[in-house]
Amino acid sequence: MRVLPLALAAALFSGVTAIVIYLSGLSSYGGAGISEADLAALAALQGRFSKCVDANGLGLEVVRGEDYCRVEIRYPSDTVSKWIDPKTGKAEGLSFEFNLCEAVASWEQVRNSTTILTKEYIDALPNGWEEYAWRRINKGILLNKCKNRTLCMEKLSLVLPETSPYVPRHFEKMAHPSRITLNMLVQRAAKALDKVVELDETKKEVLIVKTTIHDIMNRMIQELPISNPVYLMLGTSFGSSAKGTGLKALEFALSICDSVDMYGFTVDPVDAISFFFQDKLVKIHSPMRGDPGRVVKWLPSKDTIEAARVASEKLLKRPGAGSDGPLGSCNMIKKRKRGKTPKRSGLRDAAVKHLEYMKGATRYPMERNVGGGYMCMINDR
Repeated sequence: MRVLPLALAAALFSGVTAIVIYLSGLSSYGGAGISEADLAALAALQGRFSKCVDANGLGLEVVRGEDYCRVEIRYPSDTVSKWIDPKTGKAEGLSFEFNLCEAVASWEQVRNSTTILTKEYIDALPNGWEEYAWRRINKGILLNKCKNRTLCMEKLSLVLPETSPYVPRHFEKMAHPSRITLNMLVQRAAKALDKVVELDETKKEVLIVKTTIHDIMNRMIQELPISNPVYLMLGTSFGSSAKGTGLKALEFALSICDSVDMYGFTVDPVDAISFFFQDKLVKIHSPMRGDPGRVVKWLPSKDTIEAARVASEKLLKRPGAGSDGPLGSCNMIKKRKRGKTPKRSGLRDAAVKHLEYMKGATRYPMERNVGGGYMCMINDR
């Protein structure tokens, strides 16, 4: 009987492989100041993520990378790539690298930050009006770095609240008729603000401008008038502000909602092919259908995510890595002027608990041209 020796060989091989992976993990993270418990947390997240995608990913497969952070997500082996990049002539790739550590650290930071540009943010920045404000105005370079602050304030006033109207956990769910919907506008679409508003029968949809405010937009807001809330987007937590509108919309949604539903749309029927990778039609969840009642298996627990977040922040050397305090991740802490404390009422319990944890502070992601990191505005006591 050769079964026993073969089984023993397989067990030994698995054990050696696990040890090699563990040791490579230790060497990869040398000098990052993370413990064995941190490594175990990252390994647990990677394992749970792999099983979750395998069970719920409509055929996608996760292959673990060289360490506990990196994975590769692959389409099924019989997938035929249909989309060709018009610039390079190459077919769309069927595998993608994904960094779990970057994802979990950025995810939690976005969910506890404010992503609407406010006056208190500009005021608190060192030379905020001279070095930053003019960048959020179309053709702002002609304003001589906002030396005429009154003129800059006039151009920004219609989209610049004193403090953020929303806080983390403000809404339960995004893309739900009884909660909140948003329209993320790039510069080209924002110039047609009136046309965008016509599509909103409720006139309550929040309009978020990704880039800069334009004189044309200001005139439309005043003269039509447009009653929808219109704000400028702040933050580059998921990378450069030049990222796609969809990613920026996700960043904003995560900063104010407990739960976010995402859907893929396209006006080009050719591009629609890239949303599907199986011959058979998959009945996916969409805003036009009810809850499919799908049970999502192998979701990482909150404890697993929290432990992995702490380890990831240490590994990535994020400000305040591993800190339990609400202000640990703040590069800059500024005190609000007396009487400028935001007055909030009617908030959900989850939002109230967030504010209690933060002791009333608001955390803003600072754009890379002003040093990156986070600014925290605290109340004057």
